[in-house]
Amino acid sequence: MELNLKPLNLPGSDNRPLVIAGPCSAETEEQVMETAKALANKGIKIFRAGVWKPRTKPGGFEGMGEEALPWLQRVKQETGMLIGTEVATPKHVEAALNAGLDMLWVGARTSANPFAVQELADSLKGVDIPVFVKNPVNPDIELWIGALERINGAGITRLAAIHRGFSSIDQKLYRNAPMWHIPIELHRRCPNLPIICDPSHIGGRRDLIAPLSQQAMDMGFEGLIVESHCNPDCAWSDANQQVMPDVLNFILDRLVVRNTKESTESLNILRQQIDELDNRLMELLTKRMRISREIAAYKKEHSMAVVQTARYSEILDKRAAQGVLCGMDADFIKSIYEHIHEESVRQQMEFMNKQ
Repeated sequence: MELNLKPLNLPGSDNRPLVIAGPCSAETEEQVMETAKALANKGIKIFRAGVWKPRTKPGGFEGMGEEALPWLQRVKQETGMLIGTEVATPKHVEAALNAGLDMLWVGARTSANPFAVQELADSLKGVDIPVFVKNPVNPDIELWIGALERINGAGITRLAAIHRGFSSIDQKLYRNAPMWHIPIELHRRCPNLPIICDPSHIGGRRDLIAPLSQQAMDMGFEGLIVESHCNPDCAWSDANQQVMPDVLNFILDRLVVRNTKESTESLNILRQQIDELDNRLMELLTKRMRISREIAAYKKEHSMAVVQTARYSEILDKRAAQGVLCGMDADFIKSIYEHIHEESVRQQMEFMNKQ
């Protein structure tokens, strides 16, 4: 299904990407207004704040609910900023629209549930405001696209995706693994869909917001949605990943926004060289698989097992070390040879099982 899209038509700032900023949660009217005014003074045009907060476990702060909506209305009245929040149920949508919110986003937990997304889509029929859809918590691009299609199918044409990273049981640098190849594939399949990066949720730490924001710009993302709080250390939720408005302004002023226009003639020449090398790689892989089938014939004749573990380990270790000497990451090289070995095994098994 091809998405039916129109431009978001959202205000931005000179020499900056589209930026949506505000606290993780609307905690008090004073906190909301102090943060919003500070952001507006730094040129931010769109204010975000969580009103309903889905928490992993009960007992945590789950947002102020509808009580906070008048605070967002006051932000709009006194600063002129557009306002938005996350919605997870049709009741949330109804309350947000009645309060005059300018945009909505669907959270990662909700986008992972097709039934919940469809209920939201049904409640949005006849509405003409921007809707942003975060990637599901698990790295499933089909689920992400499905959520976008459901919202788009309800008539929402001012649509965008938010890349907030993917949950992992492993404790690594990031709170949510970026897995940049997934939003890149989303862009390839939906080239007209704007993609917004959420460095706060990817990093989970305020010191990672700047480098992640730059990475998003390097990849041609449309904009950023960043959590900013007037006093982050005292935030009621996600304190570690929020920055003060002054710090956010510092980060944005130093962003390098890349040119996403058509490539120059010189770049096209370099790309032609890449294409030629890719063709040669395909020829070499074809020859390698032919030799693998010859090895399969030998193994079949001598009743040998397809997988020779010692030989496989030797290849991985040797090629990884060779890759490092050539300036490449060892894990990258191992990953390539793991896939090559998998295909080689498949072809050998297919040959050996032929009658």
